[in-house]
Amino acid sequence: MRVPIPHDLEKEEVRRRLREHSHEIGQFVPGGLADVTTHWPNEDRMDLSVRAMGQGVDGCVLVEDGQVVFEVNLPPALSFVEPMVASAIRQQGQKLIAKK
Repeated sequence: MRVPIPHDLEKEEVRRRLREHSHEIGQFVPGGLADVTTHWPNEDRMDLSVRAMGQGVDGCVLVEDGQVVFEVNLPPALSFVEPMVASAIRQQGQKLIAKK
């Protein structure tokens, strides 16, 4: 699943916000009891691993000029929640990168 979110921020500002708020990703999962691990293999990619309720989901966030792209690898057993997950990512991602 790929969820692009447009922005008009400098890439460095997007990176800063992602670094400062990545610990909050677990709160977006229903129940808020997810364990989230992040890793930055380079300055424009944040890999993430989310574990909750016996399930694991891996993905990444790509910081691009003009957009942030959330890529999430949902296992087939969880494909039914894709619209809900995409909506939550879009909503929370827009809050994160909204101009202040």
